Amino acid sequence: MNVKNIMVIGAGQMGSGIAQVCAQAGYSVILNDLKPEFVERGLGIIKKNLSRQVEKERMTAEEMEAVLGNVTVSTDLQDAKNVELVIEAAVENMEIKTKIFSQLDEIAPEHAILASNTSSLPITEIAAATRRPEKVIGMHFMNPVPVMKLVEIIRGLATADEVYQTIEDITKTLKKVPVEVNDFPGFVSNRILMPMINEAIYTLYEGVATKEAIDEVMKLGMNHPMGPLTLADFIGLDTCLYIMETLHEGFGDDKYRPCPLLRKYVKAGWLGKKAGRGFYVYE
Repeated sequence: MNVKNIMVIGAGQMGSGIAQVCAQAGYSVILNDLKPEFVERGLGIIKKNLSRQVEKERMTAEEMEAVLGNVTVSTDLQDAKNVELVIEAAVENMEIKTKIFSQLDEIAPEHAILASNTSSLPITEIAAATRRPEKVIGMHFMNPVPVMKLVEIIRGLATADEVYQTIEDITKTLKKVPVEVNDFPGFVSNRILMPMINEAIYTLYEGVATKEAIDEVMKLGMNHPMGPLTLADFIGLDTCLYIMETLHEGFGDDKYRPCPLLRKYVKAGWLGKKAGRGFYVYE
């Protein structure tokens, strides 16, 4: 299928990044969110990212304007009626996602593919909210989207081969590396990453070492670019907790039980970098 027009739903950090890479690849992009201030903030993130590229002379000012010219903003889901692909990057919540997909099923053209940037929720369940489960697929981008190469492509139970192939081809045009993954809780990335972060939190909780020491061991000993507790702060502790709960519920195995300290921090509103405080304090 020939895709020229893409709608990205959710103008947060992930959604704006996805919209940016799609616009840079020459697609016509509609960046959608609930309120005008949300989409304007998302557009601001894109402008800031591109301006940095111009400053570093990786892009000309003319190229930046051309990319921005590929992006239009929207607060109305009805704008999905003329697109061939929708990439949903809303909050990581099944109820919200299934509601969006049910609405998109009514609005988007019959041939349109509906993709979710979910980091842990089952694509098969999201697809069940539509009458086109064969056209529903997962496209899990990594954060920050403009920098990170990986896209996990997740097949739902009913995802058609040609839909998978279209999404794999589009991923390559975005200069990303597609990796095919089947529909299990957490897929590959978060099934491996989140228990490691959770175990690091248990190590702190049980007083084995300080947060600085735990991060230093993983950086210097395992060659990780940042320690797991710093990484958790960057991801958001509420997101980490939600993914651990999804793994725990999905597999029914206590090895995925979220650490009580993680729950305590989330209840305290210490959500990481975005809140100014998590395992570390941010100015």
